Amino acid sequence: MDRTKTRGLAAAVCNTLGALALLATLFASGCGKAKKPIVVGSKNFTEQVVLGEIIAQHLEHRLADVKVARQLNLGGTLLTYNALLNGQVSIYPEYTGTIQAEILKEAPATDPAEALERSRLEMRRIAQVEVLDPLGIDNFFAMVIRGDDARKLNLTTLSQAAQVKDGWKLGLGYEFDGRRDGMPALDKYHLPLSGSPRIMDLGLMYKALELGQVTMVAANATDGPLAAHDWTALADDKKVFGSYQACVLARQDALAADPRLKPALAELSGKFNNDSMRKLNAAVDVDHRQVRDVAADFLRQAGLAGGR
Repeated sequence: MDRTKTRGLAAAVCNTLGALALLATLFASGCGKAKKPIVVGSKNFTEQVVLGEIIAQHLEHRLADVKVARQLNLGGTLLTYNALLNGQVSIYPEYTGTIQAEILKEAPATDPAEALERSRLEMRRIAQVEVLDPLGIDNFFAMVIRGDDARKLNLTTLSQAAQVKDGWKLGLGYEFDGRRDGMPALDKYHLPLSGSPRIMDLGLMYKALELGQVTMVAANATDGPLAAHDWTALADDKKVFGSYQACVLARQDALAADPRLKPALAELSGKFNNDSMRKLNAAVDVDHRQVRDVAADFLRQAGLAGGR
């Protein structure tokens, strides 16, 4: 046997096996570095679901190679926040005043900058979570009455409403009734009431107000019905309610895993205001449009619908 040929064949076989081993190693390495899905969460009311869907669609445009999953309509504040903490969701929209009241268990600051800074520092410290720059919404609590009543009684503020002789029939959502920044804050006005407040689902409050079953409801500044009906939101002239700027909360490990995530989310900052958010909410609650379509329209109008 020609030993030269044998050695050449053996070398060729070794080289081939080595190349195959290298390819296998590279393949395994590549598989090991597959990007984890980004899971967008939200709480269980219209504005949160709309914002969550806008965030999810925007990330699908910007990060085409990453799977974006949705866990929308999860539940109340603490349930959704705990889903963020345990990694069930990567990001979700939250409000600075709610962070202070429900998570940090402190009175929300009335100054927007102070509320943001406090929320940002504490979320980094206790949760390894980033509070990104505000979206442009300040969804503070708003006490709402019928427009006819406001005109008849010449009311624009809560202090004026406290002077009305006939007691108010008050309608409240479950969270407002149970939160320290809700009913206890409103009590500082000493509103005259005709009976105990009625606790009801948020979706039923405006209908109850329209039918006269209640004469004042604890609503929010960006509620959809405020854009479509003759309601009056009374000014919080004593500043008992805090600032509730909407921001995206994001796990630090999710931001670190993909450096493109934070800049993509930053593109949504400042793209909203209270009026535009009311209209988005009204499109779902009043016009009964699909959330995905409302979100897609918003992104197109904001110039954010295209990929990169």
